[in-house]
Amino acid sequence: MDKKRLLMMVEIAIFAAVGLVLDQISFKMWAQGGSISFVMVPIILMAIRWGLTAGLATGLLIGIMQMMFGAYIVHWLQAILDYGLAFTVVGLAAIIRKPLLQATQSLNKTKMALYIVIGTLLGGSLRFVCHLLAGVVFFKEFAGDDNVWMYSIIYNGSYMLPATIITAIIAILLFTSAPRLLQKVQ
Repeated sequence: MDKKRLLMMVEIAIFAAVGLVLDQISFKMWAQGGSISFVMVPIILMAIRWGLTAGLATGLLIGIMQMMFGAYIVHWLQAILDYGLAFTVVGLAAIIRKPLLQATQSLNKTKMALYIVIGTLLGGSLRFVCHLLAGVVFFKEFAGDDNVWMYSIIYNGSYMLPATIITAIIAILLFTSAPRLLQKVQ
């Protein structure tokens, strides 16, 4: 195994563990679950630093570890949606990596910030969709007489929107202040 691949795998493991810890340091929004946390930060960082495979792997590991350490699971499909898939798709933020690297080479911090926001919004939005679908299908009893779609949108949006914004801000601050983090590993 070459050094670069080994380093990527080590960073995936470390960042997944960091993500699990960051998820525990959170602002709880609802008694049933849902909190504003920094769990997406390591996924976004790995997706931007290493690309799609590393971003997806980091998100998947975080989702699996969350299931192992106290997830709220009512059905196997809900577990896949709320944990496995929801955190994995955040790694799709890696699609902005190539234009971000180009902006980094020219030290255009405005473009760097724009691409980071786009990637983070993509990852956060896809995670939101996973939680939304799980809410509509598996937690409709919490909606009572309200429209289940509106309930799930409001419930999941109340923590996903702030979490996505905070993640984008942290990623912008990290990568614009230390663009060397984006340099290819030799």
